[in-house]
Amino acid sequence: MAWSNSKVFTIYISDMIGNVAALDYDADTIKVPTFNNSVTPDQTVAAASSAYNTGVWTTGNEVTSSTDLPAGGLTLGSKTVTRSSGNVVVSAANAVSGSAATGTVYGNLVYDDTLTTPVADQGQCYNYYGGAVTVTAGTLTIAWDGTNGIMKFAA
Repeated sequence: MAWSNSKVFTIYISDMIGNVAALDYDADTIKVPTFNNSVTPDQTVAAASSAYNTGVWTTGNEVTSSTDLPAGGLTLGSKTVTRSSGNVVVSAANAVSGSAATGTVYGNLVYDDTLTTPVADQGQCYNYYGGAVTVTAGTLTIAWDGTNGIMKFAA
């Protein structure tokens, strides 16, 4: 079984609420690496298995393309957290690769590259693109949903 949906890691929510992970979304460096179809994401894994370059998120499954789609992922800019209608939406500007990216991707991991506790590079969520997305010597743009952002917490 491979990609089938997008989810927030339950351990991320637990660590955030329990102040185990001292997240500062505005100040922390949040990264988005892209992955192939060998990944089978699981939202209920331990913090160590949600992190970049661990569990299914190893660099062997990551899709990179020189500096245009770098190992470790694109860095998110213009990050926002908004509240409306009983929801909290976490978003950012679209993540855009360099102009000569090449690869076939199925989804991405979103992780905090600043935090080291409870584990370094802990995953926040993963996003499935609905199937294969191929770019050949072009630009890959990860466009976040206008309503749901990168992740949405519903009350």
